[in-house]
Amino acid sequence: MSVYLVQHGQAKTEDEDPERSLTDRGVDDAGRVARLSVDRLGVRAGRIFHSGRSRARQTAEIWGRLLGVAVEQGDALAPNDDPATWAERLAGDADGLILVGHLPHLGRLAALLLTGDSDDTVISFRPGGLVGLERAGTGWAVSVVLPPEAA
Repeated sequence: MSVYLVQHGQAKTEDEDPERSLTDRGVDDAGRVARLSVDRLGVRAGRIFHSGRSRARQTAEIWGRLLGVAVEQGDALAPNDDPATWAERLAGDADGLILVGHLPHLGRLAALLLTGDSDDTVISFRPGGLVGLERAGTGWAVSVVLPPEAA
């Protein structure tokens, strides 16, 4: 079972755009990471969820177009949402998911899955980057980390 956590790409400031949509660089970074992940790393997903915020939706749409998968707005993916919600969902059969969201939520979810403590800092996310987690026995292990600067 695999789950992929994607931080939204670089976003405009609130002064530039109150909706905080992606910058050109954000679109480019997210696209490069997605293409490399799919073409070379074999990342596949049957479902893609995003937080509903413009920058996360746009990032999810980049992944969705590449994979031919519809994107859905998911709950409990906002920056300060409780990561336990998704940790519980992932305890069931949720193979091949991409969750596109924000910090600190994604970092706290990764920490909760990997160590059991959402307050641990175990992975440094980058805007537009990907972190893949794979179920390993009774826990989780990191399967891939791909920041935009490596794609």
